[in-house]
Amino acid sequence: MTEVRWERMFIDQLEAAFQRCPLIYFAYGLCEPHGPQCALGLDALKAHAIACRAAEQYGGIVAPPDFWHIHELGGYALWAQQAIGDVPRTWLTAVPPWVHFKNVLYQIRMADAIGFHAAILLTGHYGPNWRDLKTLVSLVQPHCGVRLYGLPDFECNQPGFDGDGATGDHAGKVETSLLWAVAPDCVDVSRIPAAGNPGSLYAMGVDAIQANRQIGERMVADEASWLGSKGRQLLGEYDRIRPAERLLTFEQVEQVWHSVVEPQLPVFESMQEAWKDSPTQAIKESSVWYANWHVPTVPER
Repeated sequence: MTEVRWERMFIDQLEAAFQRCPLIYFAYGLCEPHGPQCALGLDALKAHAIACRAAEQYGGIVAPPDFWHIHELGGYALWAQQAIGDVPRTWLTAVPPWVHFKNVLYQIRMADAIGFHAAILLTGHYGPNWRDLKTLVSLVQPHCGVRLYGLPDFECNQPGFDGDGATGDHAGKVETSLLWAVAPDCVDVSRIPAAGNPGSLYAMGVDAIQANRQIGERMVADEASWLGSKGRQLLGEYDRIRPAERLLTFEQVEQVWHSVVEPQLPVFESMQEAWKDSPTQAIKESSVWYANWHVPTVPER
C-alpha cells in the first residue's frame, strides 16, 4: 500500500501526495476502558486506520493521530461512573473541552498554512463531543480557506453492522469488530466474560460477544468509501469558491478562539454537567470521578 501517514513519509513523498490530492485527515480518540477485550486506544486507533484506508484508496495525507480527548467532566463523568465504575486508576488520556478544541483549531491553522484545500476531522470518541466538533467547524469555517468537515466515524458507517443499522456503540459488537479488523493484535475476544459470569465489564457493550472481524472489515471498507466521496466533494467546493480567507498565524488562531469560539464554549454539549435525556444523578465525593465532575462556568486560560 502507498504510505499516507504523515509521520512516516519523506518530504518528496509528502509533496507528491499533496500535488495528487490536497486533502488532509485528522483522527481523534481517547484511551479509556473498552471492555476487557479491547485495547484502551480503540477510539483513535480505529479512526486513524479508517482515515488511512480512505487516503490509500482515494488520496490524501493522514496527520498523526491525537489520543488526547474530552472526558472526566460533566456528563462524561456521570457516564463513567455508571459504565466504568469506581476503579483504582482511570487510565484515561483526558483533557477538558477548551483544551481539545483549541488544539483542533491550531491543527486547522496548520492545514490552511500548508495550503491543503480540504480537511476531514474524524473522531472515534463518542458522547456529545462530535456535535461540538461540528459546531467548531461551522464557527471557524468563515475564517479559513481549507474546506472543513467534522464527524464521528459512525456517521459514515452505512449500512452498519451486518446491515442491521447499528453504526456505533461503546466496545460492543460494532467497535470491537472495527478494531478487530484494523488492529487484530489489539482485540482478544477470549477476554469477554462468559454468560452468567460477567466480572468487571469496564464499559463493555452487552453485545460484544457478537463481534465479527469479517463484518468489521466490510464496515471499514464502507467508511473509507464514504470518506473518499466526502473528500472529493470538499475539494470540489474549494475549486468552486477559491477562498481568499486564510488562517495562517498563531496570533490569528488566538483571535478566532477568543472572539469566535470561546464565547460559544459554555453552550457546547460537552461542557454541560449532564447530557440531554440522561437521568439525573450525583457522584459521591469519594468517587474517582468526582474531582472534575463540575464544569467551571468560565474555563481557565
